[in-house]
Amino acid sequence: MRPRSRDPDAPAYLRLVGLGALIGIPAALLAAVFLAFVHDLEHWLWDDLPSALGSSSPPWYLVIGLPAVGGFVVLIARRFLPGDGGHPPLDGIGGGAVPLLNGPGIALAAVGTLAFGAVLGPEAPLIALGAVVGSVVTLFVRLDERGRAVLGTAGSFSAISALFGGPIVGGMMMVEGGLEMGTMLLAVLLPGFVAAAIGYVLFVGLGDWGGLASQSLVVPNLPAYNGTHVYDLIVAVVVGLVAAVIVAAVRRSAGDLAREGQRRFGLPVLLVGGGLAVGLTAQVGDWLGADSQDILFSGQSGVPDEATASAKILLILLVGKAIGYAISLGCGFRGGPVFPAIFLGIAVAEFARAWFDVSPTLAVVAGTAAGMAAGTRLLITSVLFASLLVGTSGLDAVPAAVLAAAAAWLMAQALDRRAAAGVVVDEAKA
Repeated sequence: MRPRSRDPDAPAYLRLVGLGALIGIPAALLAAVFLAFVHDLEHWLWDDLPSALGSSSPPWYLVIGLPAVGGFVVLIARRFLPGDGGHPPLDGIGGGAVPLLNGPGIALAAVGTLAFGAVLGPEAPLIALGAVVGSVVTLFVRLDERGRAVLGTAGSFSAISALFGGPIVGGMMMVEGGLEMGTMLLAVLLPGFVAAAIGYVLFVGLGDWGGLASQSLVVPNLPAYNGTHVYDLIVAVVVGLVAAVIVAAVRRSAGDLAREGQRRFGLPVLLVGGGLAVGLTAQVGDWLGADSQDILFSGQSGVPDEATASAKILLILLVGKAIGYAISLGCGFRGGPVFPAIFLGIAVAEFARAWFDVSPTLAVVAGTAAGMAAGTRLLITSVLFASLLVGTSGLDAVPAAVLAAAAAWLMAQALDRRAAAGVVVDEAKA
């Protein structure tokens, strides 16, 4: 039993919970405004601008050039604003307290990444911007270091819930990410749960007010998946293993690119050149028959296209997205690593649908769980998010999601250990 001296002081802790509730709405509102701005800018760049140029779809020079322009925007944020543009996506999704002065740089770097087509998601910038809201509160309230960290987590919690459809997935992500804290984790996360719940009222509404419009996470037009079969469970395990290998290869390539690129070329060439490479990869995919827009960006909006694509198009999307993901991770763009990994997992699973007539609903749920587990090492969060993506039509596919996530997690851990052993051997030889 732990000594009572380690328990949080009750009045001070209740104060933290109250401050968490106070943070919830502004953090969620900031997340909503940020996502809306990115969406509107993306629409202007990739829909309105081509239309003004007389094209029904983005012409090749925009597909290749806009990611490079985005790289220049990220360069400005990282070179001239505090905070280096936020958390490097190769290091995960981030978390913890973020100073207020870092907020503009984080937002600008994320806009240059997300709206201009680099292959990263919005989750890491949202976590950081939510933490900035927590830092604002600490300017007016005296708190110790632990209290500031708790409020930063609370702001992140509320902001990320705006992306993941409520506090459940975001909460599980925070829990799994902080398991090393043991039983103290609940005390740290409670203000965040309160912040996320209060903040999500902005989206679900209150009383006669219907709330802000929020994008549904459920993939549309998926057929109902009833019952399960041994064959489907085997497919889920294979998907998990293959997805983990692909995501590990992407991350290793990105790590090598980050180290060698910085040493040989420097950040400006790496970011602008990386943007050009991402755009060229997408345009080559377009020339081969896929949609360049499905290769660019995080991949969240491209899931419905994967669910109906042929094996040829799936191969183009898988290779193109993996290359773009590795370049975006390694060249210094700023965003989250989760959604591109999910896209890759679903692409792997959709081959079973294209070749063996496996249910597309099963493919989405197994691919999501496998890709997210491989990319984040979060097991339960991956299964929960996969279940939300398919909605009620895929509840019977949850066992497959569990097996896919477990297989991906185990393979990812094995690959991590092998990579670590290889580093030790190389250092010993040196």
